[in-house]
Amino acid sequence: MNPCEAVRHLNPEAWAVANRRLVRKALAEFAHERLITPEPVGPGCYAVRGAGVEYRFAARRMALDHWHIDADSLTRHPDGPLDAVELVLELREALGLSDRVLPVYLEEIGSTLAGTAYKLTRPPVAATDDFQALESGMTEGHPCFVANNGRLGFGIHEYHAYAPEAGRPVRLIWVAAHRDHAQFTCSADTSYEELIRFELGERALGRFAGVMTGLGLDLADYVLIPVHPWQWWNKLAVTFAGELATRRLVCLGEGDDDYLPQQSIRTFFNATDPAKHYVKTALSVLNMGFMRGLSAAYMEATPAINDWLAALVAGDEVLKDTGLTIIRERAAVGYRHRQYEAATDRYSPYRKMLAALWRESPVPGLEPGRRLATMASLLHPGLAAELVRGSGLRPEEWLRRYLEAYLRPLLHCFYAYELAFMPHGENVILVLDGCVVERAIFKDIAEEIVVMDPDLPLPPQVERIRAKVPEELKILSIFTDVFDCFLRHLSAALVSDGVLGEEEFWRTVARCVADYQDSVPHLADRFRRHDMFAEEFALSCLNRLQLRDNQQMVDLADPAGALQLVGTLRNPIAPYRRTS
Repeated sequence: MNPCEAVRHLNPEAWAVANRRLVRKALAEFAHERLITPEPVGPGCYAVRGAGVEYRFAARRMALDHWHIDADSLTRHPDGPLDAVELVLELREALGLSDRVLPVYLEEIGSTLAGTAYKLTRPPVAATDDFQALESGMTEGHPCFVANNGRLGFGIHEYHAYAPEAGRPVRLIWVAAHRDHAQFTCSADTSYEELIRFELGERALGRFAGVMTGLGLDLADYVLIPVHPWQWWNKLAVTFAGELATRRLVCLGEGDDDYLPQQSIRTFFNATDPAKHYVKTALSVLNMGFMRGLSAAYMEATPAINDWLAALVAGDEVLKDTGLTIIRERAAVGYRHRQYEAATDRYSPYRKMLAALWRESPVPGLEPGRRLATMASLLHPGLAAELVRGSGLRPEEWLRRYLEAYLRPLLHCFYAYELAFMPHGENVILVLDGCVVERAIFKDIAEEIVVMDPDLPLPPQVERIRAKVPEELKILSIFTDVFDCFLRHLSAALVSDGVLGEEEFWRTVARCVADYQDSVPHLADRFRRHDMFAEEFALSCLNRLQLRDNQQMVDLADPAGALQLVGTLRNPIAPYRRTS
């Protein structure tokens, strides 16, 4: 790639737009998390002061203490351009940024700005676009995190090759890993041979076997692992040099299929044959609070966890009635580098450099006339309003159908099993009939679900997902992850686009919750114990996690241990509690 062409998107006009958007988001989310306190300076106008500067803006304060800031109204005093990096430096004390975290966080902010500048060069998406066009067309990233597009480790040429918004096909690199050092596990309804033959095909398998034979090796003594090209060139070929030299690892070259990177960066959709599995790969790139590697130890139980959850969903009449399905992670493989394991603890990125999993594609299970869309698209500017208006339904009815597909199964999993997901926009796929949400598909299961019930029977190999969570914090799996981290933003989008009022939005949510509870009276004791209509709930802050430690925000084995709780939020559905 021409070095000048690679940075063509970095121009004054695009940079100004990107900074205005990110400064708006930073002020809004930092105010929401009570890191800063905007002061009223006139009707609907506010100011934030820090390090000799002042930011002024018009804003509407909404439910859940959401700051809906008018980006065009933003000004900086003394007069100067809006600069998100400067804003972080000016607010450094309020944000509590340590000397260790600050420079890395500034780099993440800079990378997020660069990503926005690039996205501004891409054609806009429409709500009716196909599945992968929507996937690559998203511009907003995680709605809560300010530095949500770091991808530290990607060079500019690698950004153009591997970023999901670039939409460029990628071919995975395959390595053979000796069975003494690698472990493959799979669901009960598949096998290593069946999966690999389906994914690679006879031609690629024959080619790989020939490479091994030429080295005097037998492919049967090895398991095959798909590798992200970045990981091969930047990590495995260097950091695993000894494994390659001793033939514990053997590079076999590229596979034949083209893949498209998804919003989660390290996951790929098979563009050559959409019926084949997604492939999730290890990627030693720092992004949004974690090094995005994959642990070989974690991979071992992945298929069993998915089999357990699939059976639970299939056997529950309430969940079946909602139409909920999951796409299982049907197989996983991990490589253990014994020297690095001897030298490190379980958190170390050196233990997460070579692993992969295969996740079912939602395409084969799609009913005729239906289409797929990432739920993140509902927060893309204007797309939710476009769906509502294109549906022919009253806005409240459109919203209610969406909530029946998304919120109702989450409520039931929580109340019936104390089972919680990480149900943000990138982790949920919507099935649409025209412009109407018909059902939801949950994904990213093994690393993201948690069982909080100490007494729910679990198979031994699934026990890993059980976590000890204080009783009063359990319901935050709904209040934080669903209400505050997603519905808060969806409400603001629909209200600002003139689709429906804020009261109508939360009244509709309340009716969905109340109707669900009425439908399962045998869970009444649990509804009283974990009250969805409580007057308030704890504010759990995501940016505070990243600002404290942007390389390991949370221990997945102890999700409650890292929570940053700051005061409370008024529950927007509390006024709509039904009285007997």
